Amino acid sequence: MKEMDIRSITAKKYKATTHSKHNLPVYPNLLNQNFTVRGRGEVWASDITYVHTKAGWLYLATVMDLFSRRVIGWAMS
Repeated sequence: MKEMDIRSITAKKYKATTHSKHNLPVYPNLLNQNFTVRGRGEVWASDITYVHTKAGWLYLATVMDLFSRRVIGWAMS
């Protein structure tokens, strides 16, 4: 392998990106998994994700209206 300059490809180990053992305040869960909504604009939900690209990490944040189930806003960075 050394003579032919061949190397093995190793998988990277999992790295946790969330640190939930902290003493910071946590906002209460007001929905309590009840996602039934009566009208538009009553409840919004949001989430963030990241995608690895050739240029680096792309962060995507979205806001969804739970009544219409449509994304009403998003941002990338």
